[in-house]
Amino acid sequence: MNCPICKSETVHKYRPFCSRRCADIDLGRWANGDYAVPSNDPEDIEKALDALEEESRKPH
Repeated sequence: MNCPICKSETVHKYRPFCSRRCADIDLGRWANGDYAVPSNDPEDIEKALDALEEESRKPH
């Protein structure tokens, strides 16, 4: 198995990553919202639409 971040061979201690650095990069991506788990929950969809609408009202 290769590290999903840098494609190097994984290290058992950090699996599925090769190092703490790659594990931290992945965690940062989750924290920044780069990754998301899909949802069909109507409440989640409504929240997402509200957030998009609010974002579109901000001056760019």
